[in-house]
Amino acid sequence: MSRIRPDPDQLLNKIKEEEKLAARGKLKIFFGASAGVGKTYAMLLAARQQILQGTDVVVGIVETHGRQETEALLEGLEHLPRKDFIHRSKVIKEFDIDSALVRKPSLILVDELAHSNAPGSRHPKRWQDVEELLAAGIHVYSTVNVQHLETLNDVVSGITGIRVWETVPDQVFDVADEIVLVDLPPDELLQRLKEGKIYLPHQAERAIQNFFRKGNLIALRELALRRTADRVDTQMLKYRHDQSVSHVWQTRDSMLVCLGPGEGGDRIARSAARIAARLDVPWHVLYVETPELQHLSENQRQRILKNLKLAQEMGAETATLSGRNIAEVVVSYARDHNLAKVVVGQSQKRSWRPWYRSFVDYISTRAPDLDIIQIALDTTNNTRSSNHRTNDSQESLFERMKAPWKSYAIEEHMERSVVRRAPRSREGRTFCRCPQPYRGLRQNVRQPSTA
Repeated sequence: MSRIRPDPDQLLNKIKEEEKLAARGKLKIFFGASAGVGKTYAMLLAARQQILQGTDVVVGIVETHGRQETEALLEGLEHLPRKDFIHRSKVIKEFDIDSALVRKPSLILVDELAHSNAPGSRHPKRWQDVEELLAAGIHVYSTVNVQHLETLNDVVSGITGIRVWETVPDQVFDVADEIVLVDLPPDELLQRLKEGKIYLPHQAERAIQNFFRKGNLIALRELALRRTADRVDTQMLKYRHDQSVSHVWQTRDSMLVCLGPGEGGDRIARSAARIAARLDVPWHVLYVETPELQHLSENQRQRILKNLKLAQEMGAETATLSGRNIAEVVVSYARDHNLAKVVVGQSQKRSWRPWYRSFVDYISTRAPDLDIIQIALDTTNNTRSSNHRTNDSQESLFERMKAPWKSYAIEEHMERSVVRRAPRSREGRTFCRCPQPYRGLRQNVRQPSTA
């Protein structure tokens, strides 16, 4: 495993962060695509395993919804009494956070993380109760469905046509110490629903016609799987950073697109966006400003900003960094973000210098673990005028070559802007050097008589 030496300041900050986290409770969330997949059941099974290991476990609040299998797992567990709240002449029993803090078990079960507490409670949301328990050093097991995550709330409502009003901030989900995905295929979930294991028979029939349609369940399952995969990817990046891992782990496809100040950046961004959409992968766009590039014209700077904005609108994560060596900055950024593919533009112009090394050569040398995708830049419009002039000169050259070789050589020699005396031989002949592309050939031309 390739490693780099960690920064001392980063090590110190890491030690302080670990000390702070050591005094805080651990949050474990049982995550599912919808109700009925078995989140609460899996949480109770895990809690019983902790009891067998000698952990002090208390049930803060668990909603069984009348499911016999779930109720059976609650038997024999210690329960905290619930607190009564009066709202609109009705008694609502809620989780009593004060009793939990006084009891202070090692592990407490708090079901339905997105639940809204009754008016008059200390916190309006149950996830805020959980935050206070964690700050007190109590470990918490809880449950949540994918439709309750704040950033996916509108996505789920667009799929199912039903708006869910109880949500949890994504930050609560992201900072959880452990996420357990409780997955169940849609057909099995629908079968459980028909058997009355999720809702009562009259409720189940209405649920099948609305929220629990098979298409909805498939889409929700995909969202749950992807959200879990994103979290795992974040954990992997954190581990790489903590362990100072330098080389890229190609655990998933991802791209880094390099933009420069020249023309054609919009073409690179659009091509990369199509590739990213086809592969369904995240992509980043990076512009590196070197000291030489700090003196660009205003038009060039506006072009760079325009291309970065275009990439951002197409779904890319953009960044602008500074450095002396562009290749080193690109490789460092790719490894920090674990981006396995680097996309660069490839000009049609080729250098005639055999010792010249391209930008791609530098990246390949420094990071052989990266895949490089080159996008051809269309330089037809940029070189149309120069090609037109070249074609004219070539046509005139071909017309002149139709003339006798002796006159052509003399004419070219006389048109030279640099005056150069031709060498003479003993016989009085002059050697005329021919212009490009015939350099290296010599033609004997007899001097005209001076008599």
